[in-house]
Amino acid sequence: MKFILTGHKGLIGSFLLKRLMERGDTPLLLIDKREGKDILDIGSNQLIEKADIFIHLASFCKINKTIEDPELAFQNNVMGTFKVLEFCRKNKISKIVFTSSSRVLSKEKNPYTASKFYGEELIKSYSECYGLKYVIIRPSTVYGPFNDKTRRLMDVFIINALKGEELKIFGDNDKTLDFTFIDDFLDGFLIAMNQNNDNFNISFGEEVNISRVADIIISLTGKGTKSFCPAEKAQPQKVKVDISKIKKLGYSPKIKIEEGIKKTFDWYKENFKEIENRNDF
Repeated sequence: MKFILTGHKGLIGSFLLKRLMERGDTPLLLIDKREGKDILDIGSNQLIEKADIFIHLASFCKINKTIEDPELAFQNNVMGTFKVLEFCRKNKISKIVFTSSSRVLSKEKNPYTASKFYGEELIKSYSECYGLKYVIIRPSTVYGPFNDKTRRLMDVFIINALKGEELKIFGDNDKTLDFTFIDDFLDGFLIAMNQNNDNFNISFGEEVNISRVADIIISLTGKGTKSFCPAEKAQPQKVKVDISKIKKLGYSPKIKIEEGIKKTFDWYKENFKEIENRNDF
């Protein structure tokens, strides 16, 4: 399979690229802002060979930042997805895999979820009007052993604990998320990628208390403290994702939260010096 991939320097993208290349697939074009390649400029690229599939992972994923500045969601997610779809149409790429977000399933609305919902609907319109086949994937809090410069929850918690600092929970003691270890997520991703004109939620399928996650990490480090802050605007306080649809196709997540945190923590501890001095994306 010959593919195009955006966001290949992020957590999901870097692990997916490795998995695809290990099985013999060939990347024709890789685009990521971390390498100075903006998705908005994708139209300037010329394909020498025809791509079988376009995998679009790149997006701006910090909800709180998009609330502060909605243009971040519009430029990166809305316009970025439009540019990708036009590239597919003009280059006669027959299929796209798009990472949306499980947050579109929540009742809370914000510029980020609006941008992802728009992306889903735009893809469906290109399918109906231009025959583009698609798969929409909705991840839920994917984590793993990776220098996550986007500073998401598991990354921030582990780094703060290793520094002996606060692990801030934006909500009360009952706040939950549905975490997905990267290996499990990719198993589901590759299953979903073989389907056509459908959407799939991918997570572990278990509601996990954030306070418990903080306690596990603090116990591993022997440092750090837990604190509670007011809930962030337009952020769900209870998250459990229905994965029954993808499970019918053979998806069976295996890495429970305790094991996943330990795997992730061990990697962060070993690479802490490099991570501590990084410049965030």
